[in-house]
Amino acid sequence: MKERFAKYPFQGNAHGLTMFEVTHVYQLTPPPPELYAVNEYIVAAQTWHDLRFFAFFLHQIEPRLNRRVTNFLLREGLDRYDPERFLDYKQNCVLAMLECLESYDPYKGAEFLTYAHHTIGNALLQCRMMEEDGSFSSLDEYKRVRDIAWLYNKTGKSKGKVVSEYAKKEGCSEETAEQYLTVARLNRSQVPLYVTAQDEDGEETGEDVTRDDSWDYTAILWNGIQAEAVRAAFEKLTYREQRLLEERNAVCMTCGRVSPISERKSFEELAVMFEGSTASGAERAYRKAVEKLTVLLVEAGALHAIRLKRKSVKRTKKKIAAAVYEYQADCDGEWGEIQFDFVSGTVEIVRLAEWDTMNSHVFAVCTIRHILALPENHLPTSALIVFEGW
Repeated sequence: MKERFAKYPFQGNAHGLTMFEVTHVYQLTPPPPELYAVNEYIVAAQTWHDLRFFAFFLHQIEPRLNRRVTNFLLREGLDRYDPERFLDYKQNCVLAMLECLESYDPYKGAEFLTYAHHTIGNALLQCRMMEEDGSFSSLDEYKRVRDIAWLYNKTGKSKGKVVSEYAKKEGCSEETAEQYLTVARLNRSQVPLYVTAQDEDGEETGEDVTRDDSWDYTAILWNGIQAEAVRAAFEKLTYREQRLLEERNAVCMTCGRVSPISERKSFEELAVMFEGSTASGAERAYRKAVEKLTVLLVEAGALHAIRLKRKSVKRTKKKIAAAVYEYQADCDGEWGEIQFDFVSGTVEIVRLAEWDTMNSHVFAVCTIRHILALPENHLPTSALIVFEGW
């Protein structure tokens, strides 16, 4: 029996937006005239005072802009498949570029995107700041809070030493530095405050883009609200499972220190640690340990999880035309069923898990977003999707 409200557009929301729409919002039909270089559109827009050329510029660089927004949301631990949020961040970047357009001088040698790179980064941080649980008087204050939190996590030093080093480095009083660190520790933002890497343009951003594209329980450790539940669940694992999780995620569950992700062990190194194992065997053991810990956290009420398995699939010319998935809310109870039609672009909830029209509906929507975010030729036969609250 089909639910009467079961029809959904691809990755839709209250306003009917889809991820395809928000990632192609600046694509023009027909395509704009091609110039020798992308930067020539900016020069033309300035020369002729015609913003149509700026629209042509956005048409050309939109994939690059999408990547930058996606990478930012990824390292912030945010839902990068939320069309409304993605569009908000993206539009803020475009407004930042418009502000740079007036002051840009093409004869100084730098391309426009290079010139606007820092301003775009500030635009993304401005959006993120507005979503934080904490309150900040300005973007500069928010950056300082992120900086000292990153220093605190990277060095593993005591609070007093970090405050002293930061105050000396920035030329501020220790009282001010301590205030920044206090705000950072109370704020719920996770990985992006602490780890550093380079973005796609090679410029240091102060954030991490190298973490697994999956649930990261080391980030949850920083949140004091969940730390107790994580440690309690961790204690229920076997010694081997604990070592796998600690070494692979570069975290010490005894002291709570999270090391740079570059220090985590590879599956080959884990195989050496556990003699008689192979790299693939170590990876399977690690995945099972993650799943076991996840289930324990779900049982403790710290997380929500969806167990997913593919029931059937239809292919046409080596492409997947349709697929049927069963899903289980919080890894327990009756399975629900969702049908995906990639040809017509619709998703149908055939049966909600537990026949629950209230809570289970949230799990169904998360399942839909997860599947539609994947390439059609790489749909999983099974998966475990994890999320916090709703």
